Amino acid sequence: MAGIGVRLNRIFEKKSVFSSLVGFVYSTIATVAPMVLVILNIVLMGWVMGLNSTTYLEREVFFCTILYTFIFALVTAAPFNAVSSKYIQDAIFEERYQDILSCYYLGLMFNIVFSCLLGIPFCLWEHFVGGVSVFYVFVGFCGYISLVLVFYSMIYLSICKDYQKISLYFLLGMMMAFVIAAILCFWFHWEVTISILFSLMIGFFLIAVMEFATVKRYFMQNSNRYKAVVKYYGKWWQLMAANFLYILGLYIHNFVFWSSEMRIVVVKSFVCNQPYDMATCIAMFTNISATVIFIARIEMHFHEKYRAYSEAVIGGKRADINNTQRRMFRQISSELMSLVRIQFIISVVLYLLCIVLLPRIGLGGMVMRIYPCMAAGYFILFLMYAAILFLYYYNDLAGAVMTTFCFCGVTFLGSVVAMHMSEIWYGLGVLLGAFAGWTVAYGRLRRVERNLDRNIFCKGLLLKRGSGKKPSSIVYQKTDGGQKGNKRWKQEVS
Repeated sequence: MAGIGVRLNRIFEKKSVFSSLVGFVYSTIATVAPMVLVILNIVLMGWVMGLNSTTYLEREVFFCTILYTFIFALVTAAPFNAVSSKYIQDAIFEERYQDILSCYYLGLMFNIVFSCLLGIPFCLWEHFVGGVSVFYVFVGFCGYISLVLVFYSMIYLSICKDYQKISLYFLLGMMMAFVIAAILCFWFHWEVTISILFSLMIGFFLIAVMEFATVKRYFMQNSNRYKAVVKYYGKWWQLMAANFLYILGLYIHNFVFWSSEMRIVVVKSFVCNQPYDMATCIAMFTNISATVIFIARIEMHFHEKYRAYSEAVIGGKRADINNTQRRMFRQISSELMSLVRIQFIISVVLYLLCIVLLPRIGLGGMVMRIYPCMAAGYFILFLMYAAILFLYYYNDLAGAVMTTFCFCGVTFLGSVVAMHMSEIWYGLGVLLGAFAGWTVAYGRLRRVERNLDRNIFCKGLLLKRGSGKKPSSIVYQKTDGGQKGNKRWKQEVS
C-alpha cells in the first residue's frame, strides 16, 4: 500500500477533528472499502428482492456458493499476487515498464489454471452428484473466475497507487449488479437466488474488465519476456509460500470445523458450519480496523524512517547510519504498541456492542458463545500480520515463511483439539495459531535488528556469478627438479 502516506500526511497535518475524520475515511477507502461494498450490496439485494421468502434449500445453496467463491478465489490468488507485486515494483524501479504486461499475462494464466484445477472438479460434482442445474453451476463458476481476475488485477492497480479507482470500480460494478438483479427478478421473473448470483457474476466481470483496461492504459508495450518472469517466480518461491500459508491459515480452522458433527451438507456438495462461520465473520469485522490503522500509520510514520536509513546507507557516515537505524527500530516498536492500544479500545467497544445488539437480531446462542475466543484470536492475528509486513520490508522471507507456516500449522492442530472441547473454546485454534505466529515474527524482527548491518553490507559478491566449466582448484603444483619448479612458479606469479 505504499504511496498513501503523502496524502494522509497532507490531510492530518491540519490537526482538526474534520481532517482526522477525512483521513480515516480515505484510509478506509484505500483498504477495506471494496469488501464492504460487496457485502452491503449482497445484503441490500437480498432485502429488496425478498431472499428470505425463498425456500431454505435455495438460500443455503446460494449462501454456500457465495462463501466458496470468495474463500477459494482468495486462496488460489494468494501465491501469485505476492510475487507479481514484487516483480512490478522491481520493474518500475529499473524502468522496465515493457516487462510488466509479460508478468501480468503469465501470472494471470497461472492463476486461472490453478483456480480451474479446484473449481472444475467441484462444479462437475455439484451438478452430477448434487443435482444442481447446469445453468446455476455455470453462473457460479463464472462468478468464481471473475472474482479471481478481480483479485489478481487489484495488485497492479495498488502498485500504481490507484486506490480510489479500485473502490470506484467496485462501486460501479456493484451498482450495475443491483440494477441487473432487479431487472431479472421483477421484470423477467427469474428466481431470486439465480438473479442475484447472475448479477454478481456480471458485476465482478465488469470490475475485472475495468481493471484490465486501466492496466493496459498504463503499460501499453509488451516485451514478451516470459522466461524471465518464470525464473523470477522460482527465485522468490518463499514469498509465494508465505502469502499462501497466511491466506490458508485464515480459513483452515473453518475447514476443520466443516468436518465436525455440527456441519451442514448442502446438495451433497457444499459443507459449512453456520454458527462457527458466522462467529468467524463477526470476529474478523471486530478487528478489521487494525488493517486500516496499521497501513495508515506505517505510511505516515515508519516509511519516512525507513527511507532515511536507506539514504544513510547509500551515502551517509557511520554515525548517521547508526542513528537512523535506531530511530527506525524505535518506530517499529512504537507502531506496534500504538496498534495494540488503539485496536484494543476499538475491539472492546465493538465486542460490547456485538454482545448487546446481535442477540436482538437473531445472532445469539452458539454464535455468541464462540465469538469471544474467536475475537481474541483475530486481534492477535492482525498484529501478527503487521509483523509479517515488517519482515517483508527487510527481505526476511525465511522468517515470513516460518511465521506463516507456524501460524497455519498451529491453527490447524489447535482447531482439531478445540473441536472436541466446549463451545466457548472453539476459537482456541485461531488464538493459539495467531499467538504462535506472532511470537515467531517478533523473534525474527529482533534477529533482523541484531544482524541488520551484516545483512545490508555483507551480502554482496566480489565475483560475478555465471555458468560454465568450473576452473581448476590447483593453485601450485611442484614439478620434478624442485628448484626448477619453484623458479617457474615465481615467474608465473611475477
